[in-house]
Amino acid sequence: MQVRIINRSPYPLPQYETAGSAGMDLRADIPEPLQLQPMQRLLIPTGLYIALPPGAEAQIRPRSGLAIKKGLTMLNSPGTIDSDYRGEIKCIVVNLSAEIQTIEPGERIAQMVVARYETVEWDAVETLDDTERGAGGFGSTGK
Repeated sequence: MQVRIINRSPYPLPQYETAGSAGMDLRADIPEPLQLQPMQRLLIPTGLYIALPPGAEAQIRPRSGLAIKKGLTMLNSPGTIDSDYRGEIKCIVVNLSAEIQTIEPGERIAQMVVARYETVEWDAVETLDDTERGAGGFGSTGK
């Protein structure tokens, strides 16, 4: 899939780090280091603007390395960028650790996964087909 992108940051375009990667890392487009207090959240710009084709979305997800090493994650995760959004991609970062954490300019703060989706048309009915699971959920399998 080809996606038009504007990069207003001094950092390289997002890229897949390995051949099997589903996500591309997004970098903090900030002029100086930012400190996040424990439980503080900040909206961090990336300097990126994209035009996804209809039927595609971009999901913004946490990076596992930042989660385990610094306790940083994304709120509203995964965040969805719709195909008709043209604003800057920004990431809602939260510090879940007990220590102050620093985000450096250009640091990889999130990952973005671009995926296709289906648009549904509702078919209002009175009953649904039976399955083995039925209405069981929230731990109903006992595992």
